[in-house]
Amino acid sequence: MTIADGTVAATQSHIPPLGNHPSVAELKHTAAPGEENGNGDHRHLFPSIRRMLLRGPEKKGQKQHPLDWGMPGELTAEECDVYVSPMSTLDPAGFRFIAMKFRDEVEKRAGLFRTTVYCFGEEEGEPYALCRWLRARKFKYNDVITMVEEATQVRAEPRAKDFYPDPVAALGCDQSVYIQQYPQLYSGNAKNGAPLFVSKPGLLNVDAMESITTLDGIVKYHWYMMHHDFAMRLRKMKETNPEFCRFECVCILDLEHLTTAQLGSRALAIIKQQTAIDSVCFPETLSRMVIVNAPRFFSLSWKLIKGWIDQRTANKIEIISSKSAWKKRLLELVDADQLPSDYGGKSENTNVSLMKEAPGGMSRQHTELVTIRKHASHTFDVAAGEKVSISVYVTSTEGFTFQLGDAKVKHGEALFKPVNIVHKGTAKDHPTRSTITPEGQFIEGPCSVKVRMDSKSGMMSSDKALLVFSVFPTSN
Repeated sequence: MTIADGTVAATQSHIPPLGNHPSVAELKHTAAPGEENGNGDHRHLFPSIRRMLLRGPEKKGQKQHPLDWGMPGELTAEECDVYVSPMSTLDPAGFRFIAMKFRDEVEKRAGLFRTTVYCFGEEEGEPYALCRWLRARKFKYNDVITMVEEATQVRAEPRAKDFYPDPVAALGCDQSVYIQQYPQLYSGNAKNGAPLFVSKPGLLNVDAMESITTLDGIVKYHWYMMHHDFAMRLRKMKETNPEFCRFECVCILDLEHLTTAQLGSRALAIIKQQTAIDSVCFPETLSRMVIVNAPRFFSLSWKLIKGWIDQRTANKIEIISSKSAWKKRLLELVDADQLPSDYGGKSENTNVSLMKEAPGGMSRQHTELVTIRKHASHTFDVAAGEKVSISVYVTSTEGFTFQLGDAKVKHGEALFKPVNIVHKGTAKDHPTRSTITPEGQFIEGPCSVKVRMDSKSGMMSSDKALLVFSVFPTSN
């Protein structure tokens, strides 16, 4: 890891371009394990396979970049032997040449073992998919097999649910509401073709997240993001450019506004769960991470987080404190037309992109976490040409009464009948969502809407509710 204020070490500037290693077409084999030539023997394939995998003589004397280690076309003879090693053995059909080691173990076991290895689909290609797993365990064959077996077990329950293809069902809330509490999105692609992911934990609101979903819901959503969203982006890039082989992502981690309170045990539990899944089930999928706007105290938290990830992954992470330096670095990794404008590029600002996660036709959405001891209120302004619907998420089993009024009229009549809302589930269930404005009805601007909340709990206790103001143009 490089910590830089103005310049980034030269060893950190490397990001493999498209076509830097043998293409999938070059690495394809004419037969797979179990397929034969006329003699019932496929040992003739191994010289060509090994030539494609081995670091070639033309690179003799050249120092291998750390990020190229373990990639097809960069393997040592010993590493290549773990990938595919010729051995003679006897099977029920008689003497036959069988390639043992990882490649043939994957094909022999097939089924769930094989789908775990090809977690992003066959499009990744055999050499690149297999080498991801081999690199993760430093080409130690038994460790790799153990890792795939563990990943297969970890994936069992999500796999039975098709990795939660409906993100709303996984979270128990709209994606747009969730993302406002933890802003993160994919935005374009890096120069090497990898999807660009932007995460803003400095805006993480753990209290609000707990008001709309559960840790279980967050974990399910993570499975959705990896298996359906991220995987789809990788396959789409592969379809656009067949030379795209490294199924990885480039990440911007923006820590602006991060406080020590946001790195409490609840937030770290989320990070730890997601990291554990990625480390075991999606190895070697980080191309590069650039951490920007890091506060001074983050170095202590980084030491803790670093302990959850392997050293090779940690070496792909750069922390750059100078704004001019990280903008320059990001433009080395991402073309200007792909880099969001709020990070020094010319692409769409991430705040605009995030709003596109809102349901169709919505012009803006605002969420407000309110703590209610006995009574509380919140005012929201609706401009001319706008109309708003208001909903709420609650976890209180005692419940609340919600009432809407005109904030500019004291003791005015309620706009609608008061609504009583109670969470009928347990702490393990998704919070209860309900509308405060009658279903299908809106409040039109210009106006200031006052939401009054009365708790049914005692004076000595307080509860939280997350208000959601969904704004549409009146023309809709």
